[in-house]
Amino acid sequence: QVKLVESGGGVVQAGGSRRLSCAASVSIFSISDMAWYRQAPGKQRELGAVSLTHVSTNYADSVKGRFTISGDIHKNTVYLQMNSLKPEDTAVYYCAANYNSAGGMNYWGKGILVTVSS
Repeated sequence: QVKLVESGGGVVQAGGSRRLSCAASVSIFSISDMAWYRQAPGKQRELGAVSLTHVSTNYADSVKGRFTISGDIHKNTVYLQMNSLKPEDTAVYYCAANYNSAGGMNYWGKGILVTVSS
């Protein structure tokens, strides 16, 4: 079992920055893939950023160049640094992990709201 707890959400002005944290209950070194998804009001959940086997990262076109996913093995925490935020980045952000699964992300956090005000 893996527990993921997000933190760092809140209200931020457009153009500002915010860093989300996802604390894992196991060593993130043992987690093959970790990702940040988001779900805007009235929209489907979409991938924001993913770190694959600690080697490569992929980003959605909508956040590329503005968001950065990173991890701290010593703190068992994955971060999402969000810069140049836009009102359309307003969403609930979810941390997800692929832990010993051949079928993609199998553990999810409860999500945390980020509101970008214009």
